[in-house]
Amino acid sequence: MGTFKIEGGAKLSGEITPQGAKNEALQVLCTVLLTPEKVTITNIPDIIDVNKLIALLRNLGVKTEKIAHGAYTFQADEVNLDYLESEAFKNEGKALRGSIMIVGPLLARFGKGYIPKPGGDKIGRRRLDTHFEGFINLGAKFRYNKEDYFYGVEADRLKGTYMLLDEASVTGTANIVMAAVLAEGKTTIYNAACEPYLQQLCKMLNSMGAKITGVGSNLLEIEGVEKLGGCEHRILPDMIEIGSWIGLAAMTQSEITIKNVSWENLGIIPSTFRKLGITIERRGDDIYIPAHTEGYEIQNYIDGSILTIADAPWPGFTPDLLSIVLVVATQARGSVLIHQKMFESRLFFTDRLIDMGAKIILCDPHRATVIGHDFKSQLKGIHMSSPDIRAGVSLLIAALSAKGTSIIQNGEQIDRGYERIDERLKALGAKIERID
Repeated sequence: MGTFKIEGGAKLSGEITPQGAKNEALQVLCTVLLTPEKVTITNIPDIIDVNKLIALLRNLGVKTEKIAHGAYTFQADEVNLDYLESEAFKNEGKALRGSIMIVGPLLARFGKGYIPKPGGDKIGRRRLDTHFEGFINLGAKFRYNKEDYFYGVEADRLKGTYMLLDEASVTGTANIVMAAVLAEGKTTIYNAACEPYLQQLCKMLNSMGAKITGVGSNLLEIEGVEKLGGCEHRILPDMIEIGSWIGLAAMTQSEITIKNVSWENLGIIPSTFRKLGITIERRGDDIYIPAHTEGYEIQNYIDGSILTIADAPWPGFTPDLLSIVLVVATQARGSVLIHQKMFESRLFFTDRLIDMGAKIILCDPHRATVIGHDFKSQLKGIHMSSPDIRAGVSLLIAALSAKGTSIIQNGEQIDRGYERIDERLKALGAKIERID
């Protein structure tokens, strides 16, 4: 059922544990194609996009076994490369943007990798040039069938080289790294992404026998090896979900503890929410958010000018949380400019918030000014539709804080990124249900 019914205004309380990181899972699952040996991965989130990738790997011939909730073993010792040229693969591959990251491992180990033009969120143009330019630099031949929107790369043996990426693409860097670990010689990648997801991928590959240095920086050096072995790997908690629960606590003026957040991998997420006036306490490896019964006030800059929160490559603020910040600001004291630099369609969900009574000026596709209500005027429940994963959960948070009933259709978008979200919110006291 893809529709949520929310009765807003309830105060929430309790503890919530973040799921495994979706963005990391989509990367590390593809590494299993690099070795014929068994790989065990734990803390895998049970969400639509990740389950689609596991199904795709299974259809490729990867032996998969679920050994516990969120824990699987994978063994790619009998990969069926013919599946890559089947109609079934063309349909399944284009349904998931993360499927692009099977290309690097397949190219490295088997000399060829194919993929239909991937789908995913409609949040703006997300080009694939960085991926394929990286493969070409490693010596692969590229081809593209415009009629079928089908990409392919082939190489007898990849050769290490120096490359300067034109953008610090997370998935592009991940794909190139997975190709380079089995290339002949040394590969240097400058302007590499350095998000925690990418660091986790590199650490996992090193545990499989790869030789990657510079992990955590934007300069990666990779000495190619002949083969990789199996390993065990645990996925980090999802930083985007952690940020979502911070926003939920503030907007509903609720006392919530977020468990086991891996503080050292949160970057500037806590400090960014603190700039909105939200109290965030560190208790061991947990985050404690008190009930903001007196509201929260946005900090201005030292010279008194309006605060701007913008996305940027890591260690900057992740674009996946800008929609949460925007929603939280609607009930703050003060104003803030939200600047979404990376995607030109991600702020269009603000029209739903305006319909709910929020004071937002959409300056252009990339910028929105939010004038906070200071809880003096409650948002109103409305019927709306979820345009993408992150906007969808932001609208859900707005609905939980609103007066009256909200209906959110196209809730499958939220399910693509958040595991059993209605059940977990109910455990905190939220009034939410799925309806036909």
